[in-house]
Amino acid sequence: MAQLRVHPDRIEVHLTPAEKSLSLRSADIVIQRDDIRSATITDDPWVWIRGIRTRGTELPLVVAVGAWKYHGGLDFVVVKGKRQAVVLELAAGEFARLILSTNHSAALIDRLKLGETPGDAE
Repeated sequence: MAQLRVHPDRIEVHLTPAEKSLSLRSADIVIQRDDIRSATITDDPWVWIRGIRTRGTELPLVVAVGAWKYHGGLDFVVVKGKRQAVVLELAAGEFARLILSTNHSAALIDRLKLGETPGDAE
């Protein structure tokens, strides 16, 4: 599962080698904290996926990893099974939104609100 690292100025999404392969992406994702407009926890991340897959892999309700294009831009998705996920709406950058399955969604949201310094969430 992708590891999320929260820093004072940015969030890093470190993809596993399998996720990089499935998403057809070689680099991890770095988001500036100033670019985050909102963060939402969802118990059903599948309803948040919009548009069509442009690169990546999808087995509905099992795994979705990669980029999805919709009429307003591009989203990046790492969704696995029925796990809880965090949806980050972004103001600028490569993606308009990130949808990430994580076992620590509440902790991630708390870190984003409090502006805590370095930490990890999986």
